[in-house]
Amino acid sequence: MAYLRNEKETIEVDYPLEKIWTAIPGAVKILEWTIEEKNGASHRAKVKTKGGFMAYSSTLEIEVKSVDENTTRISLNAETPVTTITSIVDFGRTRDRMGQFIEILAKLIEK
Repeated sequence: MAYLRNEKETIEVDYPLEKIWTAIPGAVKILEWTIEEKNGASHRAKVKTKGGFMAYSSTLEIEVKSVDENTTRISLNAETPVTTITSIVDFGRTRDRMGQFIEILAKLIEK
């Protein structure tokens, strides 16, 4: 029986929205993931991660909103399908993938 493992994270960063939004495709490319949907008007993207041995790929939904001129809120929602067997070896992988994305994005916007 399969089900979805869901993780959410919201962070605020001291960079303007456009700088964050333009860095997202670069982070996805570095991670060798795929952008499935991208909406520049609403600043939302849907990204598919790579799978692995005994692990399904995750879907990462990213939403970027401006708090003020120099502060941006990034909301991440990640889902990974797991089965009874894969859930044993997949524990924490969804959160790890979110962390990888945030880490790479941080490196890109600090340049």
